[in-house]
Amino acid sequence: MYIDRLEADGKLSKLLNILVAIIIFSVIVVFHELGHFLLAKKNGIEVTEFSLGMGPRLLSTVKGNTRYSLKLFPIGGSCMMVGEDGEEDGPGSFGHASVWGRISVVAAGPIFNFILAFVFALVITSVMGYDPPKVLSVEENSPAEEAGLQVGDIITSFQGKPISIGRDISLYESLYGMQQDQIKMTVKRDGKKIDLNFKAASEKKYMLGFSYVPDGEPEITEVFVDGAMMKAGVLAGDVITAVDGTKVSTGEELQTYLGEHPLGENAVTITVSRDGKEKEFTVQPTVRTQVSTGFVYNLYREKTNFFGVLKYSAVEVRYWISSTIDSLGLLIKGTFRVNDLSGPVGIVDAIGSSVEEAKSEGTVVMWMQMFYWAILLSANLGVMNLLPLPALDGGRLVFLLIEAVTKKKVNPNIEGMIHFAGFVLLMALMVFVFMNDIKRL
Repeated sequence: MYIDRLEADGKLSKLLNILVAIIIFSVIVVFHELGHFLLAKKNGIEVTEFSLGMGPRLLSTVKGNTRYSLKLFPIGGSCMMVGEDGEEDGPGSFGHASVWGRISVVAAGPIFNFILAFVFALVITSVMGYDPPKVLSVEENSPAEEAGLQVGDIITSFQGKPISIGRDISLYESLYGMQQDQIKMTVKRDGKKIDLNFKAASEKKYMLGFSYVPDGEPEITEVFVDGAMMKAGVLAGDVITAVDGTKVSTGEELQTYLGEHPLGENAVTITVSRDGKEKEFTVQPTVRTQVSTGFVYNLYREKTNFFGVLKYSAVEVRYWISSTIDSLGLLIKGTFRVNDLSGPVGIVDAIGSSVEEAKSEGTVVMWMQMFYWAILLSANLGVMNLLPLPALDGGRLVFLLIEAVTKKKVNPNIEGMIHFAGFVLLMALMVFVFMNDIKRL
């Protein structure tokens, strides 16, 4: 009976986590469509339907000339306007509005996503603060110390990248790795900026490309981009339970095992626990240049004043916009693969898992985790929709900007066919990503 009750509680908890994830996703989509809706009304464009979700209607009501609907599948939404596909050009239609009015309507969705991300960032920064990119320690007799780096220095630039928070450096290391031993950085000390340039200690060695919790169970905290673990399919959050059949239960045991069995050209079998199930991965170590920068920087948050909250809330949004753009760049280069993408199912599962983990740390941390996901997804949706691809807001903006420059409308039939082709390809990608999510689960 007790076991049955535990299983029932576990299933209920998982359902609640899924519900939380769906609510977060829905709020972000509704706010995006609200941007289109409000600017359409402002420009005299008639909205025929404003809906949350896709598929058959579950509930709907009509107010004025607009139908408001809740649909079966909570994975999107829409703001349907008269003539938005060019089929009508009369009063109240999308095409009847000025070109800059139409540009404002299309751009409003992504812009509203950035506004929403900023609002959530205000909450997190007010409660938790921000992570100043402060130097916490400098290795004695290291090249960094010899170059003049000191504890308390605020890093403002690292390898040519502007730095505002500690996670900026962490993002650089995650996406690009520390393959170059020549370190260029700028720090702020006593109100003055100091440029530092030094050659860090480095060595070539076989690596798996991950980091893990050193104390307690060996949970993987980060899987490095284009590393052996990522290529094998191992994910951050997985807990390593065995290496080549040898059981490990703590980070210390894992460190000891890897120290006694140095990695080489032979593949390693990594067993992990993921969502209560054990999975095995064959990981082929790769030769990488391991760079020791010689210093430790801060990743912990600290409180700030009112103006600091405003500033670092904007920095928080900028951080997620930058990470999305950088990740897209790596996808285009082939560093990331389409198989690495997550769709709604994967996102819902990831949100549910992170919220579940945060519960043990208290209600405040759990709420902050939900807001954190909301910032990530809202900024991500804003960037993705601005991509100049057919069927996306960015693709529509391209045609409208051409019209604004040439003073001539693009043939609506040609534009419609291009957007339809883009929509078909987008749907095909969504199906692929959906199936990929299911396989991962």
